[in-house]
Amino acid sequence: MPSASLAVAQRVHPNPVRITALSVAITLNLAALLFAMRPLAPQIATAFETVKVETVRFIDPPPKVLPVPDLVVKPLTKPTPVTAPVRQPITHTQPVTQPVVTTPTTTEPSLNSKPATPPSTTTAPTTIAPGVVSLAYRASPLRFPAQAARQRMQGTVLLRVLVDENGKPIDVVIEHSSGYTLLDKSAREQVLASWQFQPAVMDGHAVRAWARVPVNFALQEL
Repeated sequence: MPSASLAVAQRVHPNPVRITALSVAITLNLAALLFAMRPLAPQIATAFETVKVETVRFIDPPPKVLPVPDLVVKPLTKPTPVTAPVRQPITHTQPVTQPVVTTPTTTEPSLNSKPATPPSTTTAPTTIAPGVVSLAYRASPLRFPAQAARQRMQGTVLLRVLVDENGKPIDVVIEHSSGYTLLDKSAREQVLASWQFQPAVMDGHAVRAWARVPVNFALQEL
């Protein structure tokens, strides 16, 4: 083994004098810092006292707004017109009065007397039948008024009609209204203009007569 000198690391030992000097320097510096900060201590305490403590307030949330319900619009119901009851024509039968035949008294014929003329026993025929009778129809055309149909009018008009010897209406009177002036007027005009009846007969002769005539306006028949 060749001879060689190995370098041995030398351990450094702390210097007591140096440590003591550093400790004294640090102590003096701390004492100087505390002495310098002593006049500021009251100001720092006052600053902490003047700090306002804010109170935390909890704000309630706004009330919940309920949704507005949808409006339901209901259609208006149309009033149903009241239909007047149909009255059946009442037929009044009048007893036929037979002509009274008187027998002339027989007397003894005289020479100076003239033959007596027997009185006339035949009565003149009546020109108009008494009361209200029921007559058959020859023609009864009926037209529904356009305005009444648009306005949904309906009902029955009861008329009293004067029919002449030929079966033609010569006078019309509204006996019971349908509830609508338009229907009443139309029924009267149409019957007077174009309707035909079988004339009333008394003693074998056609006479004038009043008759009740119902005129029905129904929307179902359009």
